[in-house]
Amino acid sequence: MTVALAHEPDRSRYELLVDDELVGVADYVVRDGVVVFPHTAILPAHRGRGLAAQLIRFALDDVRRSGRPVVASCWFVADFIDEHPEYRDLVA
Repeated sequence: MTVALAHEPDRSRYELLVDDELVGVADYVVRDGVVVFPHTAILPAHRGRGLAAQLIRFALDDVRRSGRPVVASCWFVADFIDEHPEYRDLVA
């Protein structure tokens, strides 16, 4: 299983591909310089493998490099940040 992660700014989302198949997305919008994550999804057949966590870690690391704060409207992103204190400084 080959996992690839990508930022697709034209689509305002981060993508996770498994063996070249798109299986997960983390959508975002930028409002007043704040990155808001309203939705994360992994195809049902691929759930339970930690892929969503990989996707969110990739997205948050990318946002950190941009210097912008985050609002976790998506419950999964909010839970991920709660469980990983190294990302709490990103919260707006």
